Amino acid sequence: MKSIDLNITGQFCRIFPDSSIDALSDLCIPDNTVIVSDKNICRHHGHKLLPYRVIEIEPGEEHKTLETVHMIYDRFCEMGVDRSTTIVGVGGGIVCDIAGFAASTYLRGLPFGFVPTTLLAQVDASVGGKNGVNLQGYKNLVGIFMQPGFVLCDFSFLRTLPYDELTNGMAEVIKSALISDGALFGYIENNHQAIVSLDKNTFEKIITDCLVIKTDIVSRDEKESGERRKLNLGHTIGHAIEKTGGYRHGEAVSIGIVLAARLSEIRGTLSKEDVLRIKELLASFGLPTEIRSDRVSVMDAIGKDKKREGTDIHFVLLNGIGNAFMETMALAELEEVIF
Repeated sequence: MKSIDLNITGQFCRIFPDSSIDALSDLCIPDNTVIVSDKNICRHHGHKLLPYRVIEIEPGEEHKTLETVHMIYDRFCEMGVDRSTTIVGVGGGIVCDIAGFAASTYLRGLPFGFVPTTLLAQVDASVGGKNGVNLQGYKNLVGIFMQPGFVLCDFSFLRTLPYDELTNGMAEVIKSALISDGALFGYIENNHQAIVSLDKNTFEKIITDCLVIKTDIVSRDEKESGERRKLNLGHTIGHAIEKTGGYRHGEAVSIGIVLAARLSEIRGTLSKEDVLRIKELLASFGLPTEIRSDRVSVMDAIGKDKKREGTDIHFVLLNGIGNAFMETMALAELEEVIF
């Protein structure tokens, strides 16, 4: 199987961009493996999990909490999990976050891996070592950096997803292109029909390119002290919109990307034509591009973002398509594009 390797401070992760869940038995011992998955995956794909012990969790962002993690800890105890047991998160980004956090913290760390089942999870959430849960409704306030041992991307899961879940992931794909690969952005523009038709070869390229972008950045900055912050393009405002406006993650990030592009235009680092290209590409996948949430609530949520330092915040801007940079700016400056 073709793989992408990520090696950071002694933690090794092997990522398989075009694999199958059937290959899981080659990477771990079924009798000593526990799968964490949500009820939707178990209902639709439970037959693929039959050789393994399974912990089912409730689906949805509202269950990405310490309470869910405590339930998993209890099940680990009941199952006799020890440090030789491999934990595998099978599901979307929420499942991967929860499973990774539970594995990283139980018995001071268990081996774990992921089988991401959504586009968003395959290109972003399952890779990079961020594992965490929400607190009081705010995104990822409790978490840890710990790399999975492996990530298996199985395209067959994408064929069973509703269209809005595909578009949810395309926001992260477009983000990846914007921060580091102008050619990929053009490829997405030119292959729109192949993408919406779920052409396997097209997705293999897109997923692989996004994984190369992310692993390249993470290999140089695991703990998000500098360059890795570029991966947050659209997320500072996006997380606030997601919390206050009832948007899905990709939808909120889409709006956040457009607002970051507008702020880049105001600062003179992005042309009006490129702002329009970005907005049109996002909209072509049915993603929202205008903020509809209560703007005061959005600003209040941004003020609680983990990237905030006093009255300033680390924010990602664009210097053309395919070139992102970090800027520390006053929270008040964001009001220019939010209000």
